Amino acid sequence: MTDENKTLRGAHADMEAVSHVPDTPQTRAPAYALAFTDEDFMCRDELRPVRLQLELLKPEMMLDEAGVKSTIVLFGGARIPEPAKKDTARTKTLAELSAFYEEAREFSRLMTLRSIESNGAEDVIVTGGGPGVMEAGNRGAIDAGGKSIGLNIVLPFEQAPNEYVTPELCFNFHYFAIRKMHFLMRAKAIAVFPGGFGTLDELFESLTLIQTGRMQKVPFLLFGKDFWHSIVNWDALSEAGTISADDLGLFKFVDTAEEAIEAIDNWVGAGEKRGEVPGR
Repeated sequence: MTDENKTLRGAHADMEAVSHVPDTPQTRAPAYALAFTDEDFMCRDELRPVRLQLELLKPEMMLDEAGVKSTIVLFGGARIPEPAKKDTARTKTLAELSAFYEEAREFSRLMTLRSIESNGAEDVIVTGGGPGVMEAGNRGAIDAGGKSIGLNIVLPFEQAPNEYVTPELCFNFHYFAIRKMHFLMRAKAIAVFPGGFGTLDELFESLTLIQTGRMQKVPFLLFGKDFWHSIVNWDALSEAGTISADDLGLFKFVDTAEEAIEAIDNWVGAGEKRGEVPGR
């Protein structure tokens, strides 16, 4: 606690005092509301820079206070069901991809067991906090008796915290950009499972940051070799010269949790430092 906090009246005290003022036209007027409690004011376009700062600051402070030093990032599709529910999948392919729900869950379980050995401060699983692969990742952490992080985002569909996210590490975002920064600021490894537009966005933005040197190289695993080769012609990008041949070495294909952990353990430079992203 700083000297200022010890000597100056705090914001909570003022909020309590305002709640007891007389009910008059003046006190009911929007102008009278404390600025930081005035939702209409805080949501104005002019306050966007402040909202961006708050969304960056709140999770950062709370993760620091929770002692989280590094994370293992799981990206993947919200529509991939667990095997027991694959009959409810929208397509035959999604039903087949349900196998990766179990691989995500097992990968998370094994990595969380390792995290627990470091008092749970390092290599904490972080997901988007929603269903599908995200649920599997948080669920695997529970299986191991550990904690995990959920970085939710406000969407009109398919996004509410799954029941396996550690409640005190469950965050909600308005801005995709700030959410993605929090995914990568502590990343020690990134695992990407089959998914749609959101997963592809996270995949390519993360690779771009690494390719351009804006983020340190970390183990980067793509679960499901057949899936990824069927939707992205990686060699064609290299042959066309739009990426270099060396860029194909920034990531590795795996199919199982065991393969992923072996790849992490044998990655050149793995585990040296936490990820760095622009503005860090």
